Formats: sequence, structure tokens, C-alpha cells
Amino acid sequence: MRMSHSGGCPCHNCQSLKQLGNSAARAGLGLIGKHNAQGGRSYATPVDSALTKEYAFELAASNVRYGEGVTNEVGMDFANLGAKKVGVFTDSTVRDLTPMKQAIAALDTAGVKYEIYDRTRVEPTDVSFGEAIDFARKQQFDSFLAVGGGSVMDTAKVANLFTAYPDADLYEFTNAPIGRGTPVGKKLSPLIAVPTTAGTGSETTGTSIYDDTKTQSKTGIASRAMRPLLGIIDPLNTETCPVSVHVSAGLDVLFHSLESYTAIPYTERSPRPSNPLARPAYQGSNPISDVFSMWALKQTVKYLPRVAKDPTDMEARGQMLLAATFAGVGFGTAGVHLCHGISYPISGLNKTRAKYKHAGYQVDHPIVPHGVSVALTGPAVFEFTAPSSPSRHREIAQVFMSEAGEDTSAIARIPDGEIGQVVYDCIAKFLVGTLGMPRGLKSIGYKDDDIAALVKGTIPQRRVLDLAPGIGDVQGADGAQHLTQVIERSMAY
Repeated sequence: MRMSHSGGCPCHNCQSLKQLGNSAARAGLGLIGKHNAQGGRSYATPVDSALTKEYAFELAASNVRYGEGVTNEVGMDFANLGAKKVGVFTDSTVRDLTPMKQAIAALDTAGVKYEIYDRTRVEPTDVSFGEAIDFARKQQFDSFLAVGGGSVMDTAKVANLFTAYPDADLYEFTNAPIGRGTPVGKKLSPLIAVPTTAGTGSETTGTSIYDDTKTQSKTGIASRAMRPLLGIIDPLNTETCPVSVHVSAGLDVLFHSLESYTAIPYTERSPRPSNPLARPAYQGSNPISDVFSMWALKQTVKYLPRVAKDPTDMEARGQMLLAATFAGVGFGTAGVHLCHGISYPISGLNKTRAKYKHAGYQVDHPIVPHGVSVALTGPAVFEFTAPSSPSRHREIAQVFMSEAGEDTSAIARIPDGEIGQVVYDCIAKFLVGTLGMPRGLKSIGYKDDDIAALVKGTIPQRRVLDLAPGIGDVQGADGAQHLTQVIERSMAY
């Protein structure tokens, strides 16, 4: 049959048609559709992958104000907005620290009314989110202020969201499949975020993460509508941050930058949204996010060890705050993938399995800080993703090796098949040798018997898994086999 067709027959994928590109494919689809509509014999309509994959990306980030002492301006900001009643969200520790005192003094000076909520939980849960939402709904705030780390900012975001939707439950907007993933269609009240840690970049993103106690997994809500109006980046606000929190938060910056830089290209993400409103916050790597993510990576590898060694190093603290913000812009557009996806069950299952409590955190429950949970699989993840883009992983290796004072002249000559091992070694050396982090999952209490549960807990995290090279760009793959390999490789290093 093949021999009976001419060399120009389009059904045989001939080179002449390839040269015509997507325009010929679209024309062919149009003719088939016209023929079917006229009542002729219906042909099977071929799927044009160029029409189903994404073709655009959208940059969305908060306004940012940087400088020592800019926290003192928040009162004027709310006065300028005409705020009548501000909901101030913090936690029980930060409430007594200088950043919170300065923010409250600024509100008082500007004559802005407010109520304080200080029961935010470190590593929020559906229960703690629910309590914050109930508080906000009763108070009927028209503006919000978050002073604290990522947990505080995430809590303030959901309080703001559900004040605008008084009849919705938490799962209405929670990412599928755990929640219904309904798009946010309303404009929310103004939120100003004042980070007191250099880590999450939450001051620039529309994402809130929490532990879901019903499913024992970590999930979240992601919508551009939840982005703060303004992020106040004040280096003075991390002065009282404990070293352990500095390091954990800094690890989050590190992997935000690494994952967003190595996410699948935005043009490989599918399906293409039928409406711009449905375009997700996490869209895949793109030329703009690449710039922000690489800058954040370089700054973090340079300055995080300095903060870990001397938390009074003002220059290093300021640069880490900027790095967190830059990484927030990068991953807020490109997204993250495997390290974050696997971190969710690492954190969620810790309460019943590993029962690890990280040193330096003043809490009464087991806790794997978010940055630590993300870092534990880092070496194995980028060993796995290296074949997808050897050139990008060479750049990553060069950043780590250059900062460590190692000779980088041979990196360009490393075969593509070996670059993954090089990146694995670089990241492991940085985590363990430079920062003193746990040497894999076994060191925090997980056992080989827990691997299946960790894989099972990762599979639902499609929002991030679908951005992972080797998983998100493979049609029909849930990634279970690859996840098992990565987690096995992360048990000890």
C-alpha cells in the first residue's frame, strides 16, 4: 500500500510536507473538518501536537520595595490605599520581634485601624488555615498585612481569598486532585507582605502551601489573584532569625532556582488553556524566569554559607533576601518540580513515620522544615534531570564548583552521560559539607520500607510533577518508576 502512494502523500510523513511546517498541518485539519461538516464519510481527525501544547507564557509578580528600614513605610502604604481595617497576620514568635513592632508602629502613626492574628502555625495545616479564615471572615478586613516567614504570608493569602468567598470551603480552590482547583475569579483585597526570612519568595507569588491532615499530604492553592500587592524587602527584618531558619529558608531559595531553571520549557507543557484565565501560575521554564532563577542560584551558593557561618553578616543577609525575591519571580512563573513534589510527603508523613524534629525550631511537634525537606532529594533529582538538558546542568555544576574554588575548565569536556553524576556530587557536597545538612532520608528517620508511601504521596502532586523533565513531558506517565529510583537514591549520600 505504501508503494502505491506518491512520494508526496501526507499520510507518510514525507519530508516535503515537513518543510511546509505547521501551516500545512493546520490547512489539512481544516479540509478534513470541512469535509466532515458537509456530510461526507467522516475521517478520523489527526491530533496536531503543535495545537495542543502551550505557545505562550505570562509573567506575574508582585511589586517589590527593597531597602534597610522600609518596613516603616507600611502605615503610609495602607493610608494611601484608603484602608479602613487591616488584618495583621504574624506568628507568636515574630509578634514580639522588631519587624512586627515597626509595622505596628507604622500603622499607629498613620492612624490605620487593625486587628492582629498571631496564631499562624509554622508549616500550616488545613486546620490552622481554617482558623485563620474564620478569624478574617468575622473581622471583615478590607486590607491585609503579613509580617513573618512563608507560613505567615501563605496564611494571610488564604485568609484574604476566603474573605472574598465567604461560602467556599478550603478545597474549592485547593489544587486538584486533593481539591477542586476552581479558578479564582474575583479581585482580592490589597495584601502587603513583609518577609522576615529569606526563603519562600512568597511575597512575590500567588501560592499558599499547607499540610492536608485528611490525606496526610502537602498541597496548596495557586492563583495570580492571591499575589501580594507589595513585598517589603527589608534586610533589617532577618536580623533576629535563628541560624537554623536562615539555612532552611535559604535551601528553599536554592531549589526554587534550580527547579525552575530545569523545568520543562513552557512550549512543552500541555494542554494549551482555552482561556487565559486557565493558564496556570507554574508554566515551565522561559527566557524571563531563566534570568531570575540563575541570578538567584549564583547569589545563594555564594551568600548562604556566609549567613550560616555568621548571621550578623548584613551584606549576606541582604543578598539572600534579594535572592529569595528573584527566585520567587523565577519559580512563580516557571514553577518547581521533583524536589518540591517529593518534599510534600516527606513533610506530611514525618508526623507518623520518621518523627524527625529539626534542631533550632521551637515547636512542640515533629517537623522537617520545608527547605530541608526539599533539599533531601536534591542530588538525586538533578542527576535524573541532567539528560534532559546537559548544557543547563553544566551551568549548574559550574556555579557550585566556581564558588568552591574548584577548576571548572574541564566541565565543557564532560560527556553528556556523566554530567548528572557531577551535579549530584556538587549538590551533595554543598548540602552536607558546606551547610551540615542531613545525609539523606535515612538520616532523618525514614526507612526503605517507607519508599512506597513516599512515592504514593508524591503522585498526586501533578501541578509540579508535570513540570519535571522525564515525567511532565512524557505523555501518560505518572512517574512512579522514576520517583522510586530518585527516592531510593536519596536515602543516603
